[in-house]
Amino acid sequence: MAVVTTAVRTGHRLGTLTAELRALGLGPGDVVLVHCAMRAVGPVTGGAATLARALRAAVGPAGTVVVPAQTPDNSVSSAAYRTATAGMTDDERRAYEERMPGFDPATTPSFGVGALAEHVRRLPGAVRSRHPQTSFSAWGPRAQALMRVHDLDSHLGQRSPLAALEAADARILLLGVGWSSCTALHLAEYRSHHPPMIRPYRCYVLRDGRRERLDFVAPHLDAAPFTAIGEDLDRADFTRHGKVGDAVARLLPMPAAVRTAVGWMDHHAGR
Repeated sequence: MAVVTTAVRTGHRLGTLTAELRALGLGPGDVVLVHCAMRAVGPVTGGAATLARALRAAVGPAGTVVVPAQTPDNSVSSAAYRTATAGMTDDERRAYEERMPGFDPATTPSFGVGALAEHVRRLPGAVRSRHPQTSFSAWGPRAQALMRVHDLDSHLGQRSPLAALEAADARILLLGVGWSSCTALHLAEYRSHHPPMIRPYRCYVLRDGRRERLDFVAPHLDAAPFTAIGEDLDRADFTRHGKVGDAVARLLPMPAAVRTAVGWMDHHAGR
């Protein structure tokens, strides 16, 4: 009688992931903004914690890892809200809004940005910016400086961590995600000669333990052109391509990416 055996796949390990990140181009002292889909990376022994350790190992003790920590679930001006309330009556929408959590940078979980980002946010020593909708978290010696400024009316603009990351010559790392996830490209919207329109926003925050409504105005941001911009970035000499785990990986310098995006937006404005 024949014996049928089934191969059991082991997860990607710390050493292998670190080597792949270094082969892609990450090195000691780098500041890196990471957007990652763990599902695309595949099975990892130790999960998101291992990938986070691999990132820090690749950039070394002087390097800093930055991730998105957005919270669109506390906002009535987000796509997440529109999806959640689709088909509701006015009364149901009001009741839903009353249940929305207030943002607390110390405790509020991120929403929709993946397991790696949420793991980094919760790490001891990680620092989170204070924007109630589009915060970032940083882990490393430059975390405090990079997260210090995040103005309410600058979701992803000049007075946000993105500008600090650009000034720090940060690198963008996309792991298993497309260009639409690349928040750094939003910085180009603020730099374009055709800046976005201003629109109202509403979200909820915690102040002294009390939930408060916050209304403000800021630019209306749009990731729709990012896939087309990404086609240019994929062809650029400064973009490195490879694999990390099972994921398609891209690594590129943030200043060059933003300049390319500004040029694309200015060229295609009004077309």
